[in-house]
Amino acid sequence: MGKTIAAKGSKKLLNAWAFYDWANSVYNLVISSAVFPIFYGALTLVKDADGKVISDRVQFLGTDFNNDTLISYVTAAAFLVVSFLSPLLSGIADYVGNKKVFMKFFCYLGAISCIGLFWFNMDFLWFGLLCYFLALIGFWGSIVFYNSYLPDIAFPEQQDSISAKGYSLGYIGSVILLVICLVMILGYETFGFEDEGLPTRLSFILTGLWWIGFSQYTYYHLPKGNKKESFTKDLLFNGFRELKSIWQKIKLNVPLKRYLGAFFVYSMAVQTIMLIATYFGIEELDWGETNSTTGLIVSILLIQIVAILGAYLTSRASGKFGNIKTLMVLNFIWIVICTFAYFITTPMEFYITAAVVGLVMGGIQALSRSTYSKLLPDDAIDTTSYFSFYDVSEKIGIVIGMACYGYVAQVTGSIRGSIIFFGIFFLVGLLLLTRVNKKASN
Repeated sequence: MGKTIAAKGSKKLLNAWAFYDWANSVYNLVISSAVFPIFYGALTLVKDADGKVISDRVQFLGTDFNNDTLISYVTAAAFLVVSFLSPLLSGIADYVGNKKVFMKFFCYLGAISCIGLFWFNMDFLWFGLLCYFLALIGFWGSIVFYNSYLPDIAFPEQQDSISAKGYSLGYIGSVILLVICLVMILGYETFGFEDEGLPTRLSFILTGLWWIGFSQYTYYHLPKGNKKESFTKDLLFNGFRELKSIWQKIKLNVPLKRYLGAFFVYSMAVQTIMLIATYFGIEELDWGETNSTTGLIVSILLIQIVAILGAYLTSRASGKFGNIKTLMVLNFIWIVICTFAYFITTPMEFYITAAVVGLVMGGIQALSRSTYSKLLPDDAIDTTSYFSFYDVSEKIGIVIGMACYGYVAQVTGSIRGSIIFFGIFFLVGLLLLTRVNKKASN
């Protein structure tokens, strides 16, 4: 007998779906936010005997780059690829009914690429950047299909809470792995390592293995999908045709259209800030006698821990005040954060900022996802295509955000000025949210 597929809305199915956040969020924390940015900074920054940065230039493909600019351009290029691949593959998945296969492919691509970062060094800079590039594509490619399962496995009244639970599980799981990595890195002598380099690179292997291993529980329980028709070459570009069709439908759905516009703007800032926060801490703060590696990882841990509370509080607030009103408040808080962050120079100020960021980061992500799901038409069948449109909007926003960040860093030699751009994005997002029907997403 084959295994029994859990029914939509069942606790087992909901928990299995949410558990993928536990599996893949280690990429976001170890690679995007904490260990890799510090590792990359250590490789590419030249410091004097007192620890002050004297050069942040990197030679790549015969061109001289600011190190922040180089990584931001690689990041933007990867998101551009994801923006192109998402509709290409999600359209096929909706028709052939095998979105789980695509979700697995991107998961394994990302996890194996994380393992490949173990061999990242300046002699093989191209290989390290390629692994970083492919890991990012793998993570975000799998998220397209993961998000598209939400309306398939949960009823509308369950979506806010299970979306928040997914993010909370992700924060808990990723914090556990980061603590393990931190213990290895800071206690390298205890574990017999000569320096911090090897345990840091071992963290990349642990990330890939964690991601692959824990995702198996999700894959075991998620449905494959309902097969609609066999694959033909005519379906190859079906996703782009579906995006066009989805856009035509969205234009007729005024609340959804207005919400998506607001989401595009403020998500651009949220996602970019998450990607550059550690680089900002490395280059813009005076750490004094404090070990910058320890300080940065502690601040990232603080964000993750507080984010668990933030996701829970946001879910409760949305239930009482409505999704749109709650999102407006979150955007306002982000404006305050950006204003304060522009002036910070000390580790303590960075910790305070990190705590507040954690409080609103998880909440705005979880609530944005579930709000979009609840605004979808009741007769929406091809949910993957709708979420592909959502993800493409998000990724194009990140491309713009990272390009702006990289350009500012290249021209000014500092990334502090980019904080002002992000504050403006949140302000515009807040204003656009005021045009969304407050009752439509409740």
